[in-house]
Amino acid sequence: MMIRRATADDAPACARIVDDWFAATEWMPKGPGRARLERIMRDGFPVRDAWVADDAGTTLGYLSMKAEGDHIFGLYAATPGAGIGKRLLTHVKQGRDRLTLNSHMPNTAAHRFYEREGFRIIDRDVPGDDGVPELVMEWRR
Repeated sequence: MMIRRATADDAPACARIVDDWFAATEWMPKGPGRARLERIMRDGFPVRDAWVADDAGTTLGYLSMKAEGDHIFGLYAATPGAGIGKRLLTHVKQGRDRLTLNSHMPNTAAHRFYEREGFRIIDRDVPGDDGVPELVMEWRR
């Protein structure tokens, strides 16, 4: 598996991963749909700091960040628990002293993962754009 910069061409595979997550997550309201996710990613990847985990041309996951900053907007893996998220986080930690992210309050599995990766909760019950409250988590070197 290699980590490389995401391009607009990665949008369909990444949109599928996120759309599948929406479909499998009971507590999450209905997502925007695969076509809209793909448009958002196709427009966003070239201007954001976005990374893809790729294995011989198969997209396994992605991480998207603010282009000039330390805030992670999205981290999704096609197969949670397979080490994809860890590899992506390890990659973006390089050369940085701090990262932040928001995570949905009900997503306790993600919280455990982020805590294993050195993140800690710095705020709770932050209103989410989708109506689901969020935690704010921070990692410092």
